[in-house]
Amino acid sequence: MDTRETIDELLRRVAAGDPDRIAELYAEQVAWMLDWPDGDYADTVPWIRHRSTRAGVAEHYRLIAEHHVPEESTATVSAVLVDGADAVVTGEFRNTAKPTGRSYVAAFALHVTVEDGLITRHHVYEDSLAVARAFGAA
Repeated sequence: MDTRETIDELLRRVAAGDPDRIAELYAEQVAWMLDWPDGDYADTVPWIRHRSTRAGVAEHYRLIAEHHVPEESTATVSAVLVDGADAVVTGEFRNTAKPTGRSYVAAFALHVTVEDGLITRHHVYEDSLAVARAFGAA
């Protein structure tokens, strides 16, 4: 798959919600970064942590699902920009935190790099304050 096809498939799999199928699109080793402020968020937002493997990617998506109300979680993609091996996806998440019942809306930008049909870089920039407030971390 080329970069655009890989991103389209990633978005389909994320929408379907199967962490293992999502992780199949990632290389065994991945440069993973979530843009969050310094601090320990492991107790409140346990998916916010360093990842570097395909197994870590699956765990990330599992933890997100476990900590949100499924019927109150949506994502809207506003743009997908592709330039060679790189792609940027912009959009908005709407979720409800299971532990607090608080809803939030968070804008995001996802920068990925695709090599040989697999994602090798996954960098997310999101409204971390909105997420932290919903989970009671701020």
